Amino acid sequence: MTRDADLPIADMRARLLDWYDAEGRSLPWRLRPEDRKAGRIADPYAVWLSEIMLQQTTVPHATPYFFKFLERWPSVQNLAAASEDEVFAAWAGLGYYARARNLMACARAVSEAGGDFPSDEAALLALPGIGPYTAAAIRAAAFDLPASVVDGNVERVITRLCALPLPVKNSKPEIKRIAAALASPDRPGDYAQAIMDLGATVCTPRSPYCPSCPWRAECAAHAQGQPEAYPVKAAKVAKPHRQAIGFAVFRGPDIWLRKRPPRGLLGGMLEVPSTEWRTNAWREAEAKALAPFETSWDTRGLVRHVFTHFTLDLQMWRAEAADDWEPIEGGWYAVSEIDQLALPSLMKKAVRASF
Repeated sequence: MTRDADLPIADMRARLLDWYDAEGRSLPWRLRPEDRKAGRIADPYAVWLSEIMLQQTTVPHATPYFFKFLERWPSVQNLAAASEDEVFAAWAGLGYYARARNLMACARAVSEAGGDFPSDEAALLALPGIGPYTAAAIRAAAFDLPASVVDGNVERVITRLCALPLPVKNSKPEIKRIAAALASPDRPGDYAQAIMDLGATVCTPRSPYCPSCPWRAECAAHAQGQPEAYPVKAAKVAKPHRQAIGFAVFRGPDIWLRKRPPRGLLGGMLEVPSTEWRTNAWREAEAKALAPFETSWDTRGLVRHVFTHFTLDLQMWRAEAADDWEPIEGGWYAVSEIDQLALPSLMKKAVRASF
């Protein structure tokens, strides 16, 4: 294991920044070094929006959403004035929907305070949905202020650099300490983007391309000849499995949808009504007793969905509602327009599985 105290930090910063100047990615929310030299100033709103979207989402998947949001809501005041249903519908497909709720709450808080994002770390941390990583990323990328940004890419780089012997979850304090020691106070915005790019494009989870790495000479994992052995993997824990019956109720070209509770999983999003999501299987008679009305239900497709902490099998049942039946909650929505609704991907799959 490399002792980080022995690292030539000033030289490593210079080499990483030289590499970034030549090889760093151009991303729509990012100022490149040449942009800074030309006097361009970052838009904190765009930086914040990108960082919220990139939480647990890849750059290719988040990018079209970023453009869609900026086109529809070009300022934080515009976003703050939008309805939750509009924002949830635009967010649908990005997953982790608590981020959308926090996005709205943060936009409203910033707008009410005058419309300018703060650069102070404590003030950023006080905003909904902004934790230590996001606060550091905004300070560095939007304001070019000293900050140590540690995401999954940075964790992997540091873990390999020092051949840390424990899984990331057990090494986070050590990783943060080393990352902070390496961070450049002179070009903080560029440095933050550089070390994240190093992990995203060179020090990748599989098949890292060590010949291109500006830190290869100091990397303990490379010296061992086994960079892919790091980060050390934690023992896998099997995800719980849950089961439910979904009730797809149609009336001609429309389907009945209701809104989920505002808090919790998929909070505030539209859904196809269902039984409880539980670990034991549902008996047919048991599920029929919970159905919206008594009828002959047709068994349709089985939807399998993977959440972060569990998997779900949603068996879809379908029925046509009588002309005089009206739901006590929710309403009727055109099936042809489900892609424009605030439907999470699970529920879009549920609707399609009902045909």
